[in-house]
Amino acid sequence: MEINILDQQLSGLRPEFYQELLPPLQGSEIQALEQKYQLTLPEDLKILYSWKNGQSAGSFDSFVNNSTFLSLQEALEIAAELTSMIGYDFEIENWWNKNWIPLFHNGGGDYICYDLEGLFTGNAGQLITFWHAEADRDVIAPSLKEFLKAITRYYEATPTTAYDEFFEADEIEGYPKNFEV
Repeated sequence: MEINILDQQLSGLRPEFYQELLPPLQGSEIQALEQKYQLTLPEDLKILYSWKNGQSAGSFDSFVNNSTFLSLQEALEIAAELTSMIGYDFEIENWWNKNWIPLFHNGGGDYICYDLEGLFTGNAGQLITFWHAEADRDVIAPSLKEFLKAITRYYEATPTTAYDEFFEADEIEGYPKNFEV
């Protein structure tokens, strides 16, 4: 499974960063967040957050694509806040979508989001970019599983002497798919 491979890679290649990852959420903690935010998370997201619950707030090292890994609580808070802005601050259709959950954040208001419904493609579970000041909404992976595979492929193919924490998981056939709102 990709998450187990990623765990081995991060603990071996980036041990200091690995220590900044938060402990996994228990099933009851995930259920409590689902109840609080009135949603049911897909199984792959539950597996991700049962592995690690993001990275510590004081860690600014990149997890992937020059972005940090958000805790589930923070991801759902951000999603709720941005969803509340639809029709007010976000007047353009799908500037933000209520079915997106941000997983990774670049620190500047931009996110890589898990798309619960599959906007543009009909592929629920795809990963899509949200740029706060640009109309690009690129689908960068067909699924979380494929995105994690791209990360593990990077670690497998890159010599440790050439490793760059700001790498992009972009070796996914047929992706990105570019859309504008």
